Amino acid sequence: MDFTFAQPTHARLITAGDRTVPVTATLRYTTEDPLAVFIDFPPRATLDGEGATWTFARSLLDQGLDVPAGSGDVRIWPCDPGRTVLELHSPYGVALLQFGTPALRRFLRRSYAAVAAGREDVEAVVDRGLSALFGGV
Repeated sequence: MDFTFAQPTHARLITAGDRTVPVTATLRYTTEDPLAVFIDFPPRATLDGEGATWTFARSLLDQGLDVPAGSGDVRIWPCDPGRTVLELHSPYGVALLQFGTPALRRFLRRSYAAVAAGREDVEAVVDRGLSALFGGV
């Protein structure tokens, strides 16, 4: 049986000139895709007004809370003991967001309570991905 939970959270978008703008987001985890975490941004927080979801490895978020992590479209690093920076790269540009580290740690604890690290059913994830890719061919 699949289990999903969502945790609303607040972030600060870092703009040019080091100004910050409050942004709401929702952290989401599902046992259907146990290796991933999702961050949903509402329409008012995006350039196109349509909302956005970013998906990346749960292990990347976990690592980025303690040391700089990531080398692609998503990079995460501790800013100070209470804040973590999430850097998102898209064709439209780069967004820097600061999250409260305690909220991210709470989210990860809940995800690991649902599926412990190393206990993810990787075979099922690969099968679902291949099925989606090939459309049941």
